[in-house]
This record gives sequence, C-alpha cells and structure tokens, in this order.
Amino acid sequence: MKNRITKLFHIEYPLIQAGMVWNSGWKLASAVSNAGGLGIIGAGSMYPEVLKEHIQKCKKATNKPFGVNVPMLYPNIEEILKIIVEQGVKIVFTSAGNPKTWTPFLKENGITVVHVVSSVKFAVKSQEAGVDAVVAEGFEAGGHNGREETTTFTLIPMVKEKLTIPLIAAGGIATGRGMLAAMVLGADGVQIGSRFVTSTESSAHINFKVEVVKAQDGDTHLTLKELAPTRLIKNKFYTELQELYQQNADVEQLKNKLGRGRAKLGMFEGDLENGELEIGQIAGLIHEIKPAAEIVQEIMNEYQEVKKSFC
Repeated sequence: MKNRITKLFHIEYPLIQAGMVWNSGWKLASAVSNAGGLGIIGAGSMYPEVLKEHIQKCKKATNKPFGVNVPMLYPNIEEILKIIVEQGVKIVFTSAGNPKTWTPFLKENGITVVHVVSSVKFAVKSQEAGVDAVVAEGFEAGGHNGREETTTFTLIPMVKEKLTIPLIAAGGIATGRGMLAAMVLGADGVQIGSRFVTSTESSAHINFKVEVVKAQDGDTHLTLKELAPTRLIKNKFYTELQELYQQNADVEQLKNKLGRGRAKLGMFEGDLENGELEIGQIAGLIHEIKPAAEIVQEIMNEYQEVKKSFC
C-alpha cells in the first residue's frame, strides 16, 4: 500500500503506533516496525540515558524505520534531542509545545519531523514551522488531550482543508474500519495508541492491560482540564478528583492531589486504585491482549476487506 505517509517514512502500511508514556518502549516500537507499521518510542517517561538504551535496543531488534516521540515540555529536551541525533534516529514526533522551537534543528540534522496537534490553528502553525506531517488528534484519545475538545470525526476534515502536507489521524481509532473512516475523511494515515497498550510487547503493567480490556463505553472521562486535560479510566483516584471538584477545589489543590508519578503508578506499576489509568474512549472496542504484529495485521486486513466492500 503506497501513499504519502508510506513514502515519507519508508514503511509498508500508513499505520503509526503512538509514543505513549509508560507503554511504548523498544519492544513495542520494534514489533510494530517489523510488522510493517511505524513503531514509536515514547520518550516522555524516560530519562535521557534510558531513552538512549531503548534506541540502541530498538536498532538491534529491527532494521525497519522507527521514531521517537518527544513532548517539548520535557525538562531535559536539549539532552534528549542530542541523543536522538547522535543515535541516528531519522523520525521524530514532537508534541506539547511550539514546533517552531526545535523543528529547524531537527531538519538540519536530516530528521523527518511530525507534530501532534488538536486544532486547525495549531495544524496550520505546524505546517508554517516546516514540519513534514501533522498528527491531528481528536478528543476521544487517551492521556493528555487538547483543550478544544474537538472530536476526530470533525477535526480531520477541517484540518485537511488547510494543509498541503500529509495528515495523520489519531483519537478513537483501533480497527480497520476506524482506519478507513479516517482515510475517507482526508487522513493519509492513522496513529493508534490505546490498541497497542494491550499488546504483548507494551511495557504497561498487566493489571492495566486487563483493566483496558474490561473497559466499556462511558468508563473513561476527560478531567484535570485546569492543569492538562487527561482522559482516564474512572477509578478511586478519579472519584477522589471529582469530590475535589464538587468542593470547588482550586488549581493548587488539584496539583497536590495529582502529585508526582501518578501515571507511572497506574500504568507501569499497576496500581488500579491510586494511579492514573490513561486510555482512550476506544477501549470499549479492545477485547484482548495479543502480539503487536497480530494487531497490525488484523487492522490492515479489516481495512482492505471493508474498503473492497465499498468499491
């Protein structure tokens, strides 16, 4: 399957695995890349030396292209980007910041740059900053989310109207049918996160994976909008947050409740009561834990089958 995304990344399928904190290390990234998609290492939960180790292991595990996702608010951003350049990573997905800041540096070092946005405004700004492609992520997505609360179904065609560079759809996509829908709306490819959380190779704790499989529609909610909007599975921590809201808690009280390491506690260490369990609304369609290669093939097979039925 050839299109603008497969040509840009030199991959077989226009399917990208999202770089998710505490979920996407070298094992997942290499497995997705070996299966024909684009695997992404999530640097957001890694110290610089840990990221370096993951990049090196990923290079040994695959001879296919892979990338690194870098939240631009990362405190060690200069060191992180230096490691990425030194290690010869050729694809970087940036998020949570201004793409103008680092895109020129990355491009000067021969790196393909993609920026993640949640609105038309920032998609246009990303294109003006010189990125090679944009990920437009709808409000259905898990984890940190856009303040605009625009759904994928409306965001993708609106962004498509304004861009000339390739567009990748994200948020609420976990199946071949979802992938086809995104492509019909104007996307050149899709980025999938939640479905790969429950892959065998995901670094998420088994408790979290099982909780995602159990999730139904309505089990996630976007909260903490005063800090950074985050979609979570409703649990004890979530309930305690809502009690604070009912008491008209201020930002400081919310920060104190959130504390540090809450996402690691839930997703990586498996504390289902006190941790942040970040996942997308599409969790209601995820019913089993299986190898990443099977997930990729399942999505692509369904995509091709459903596409044929409409042609």
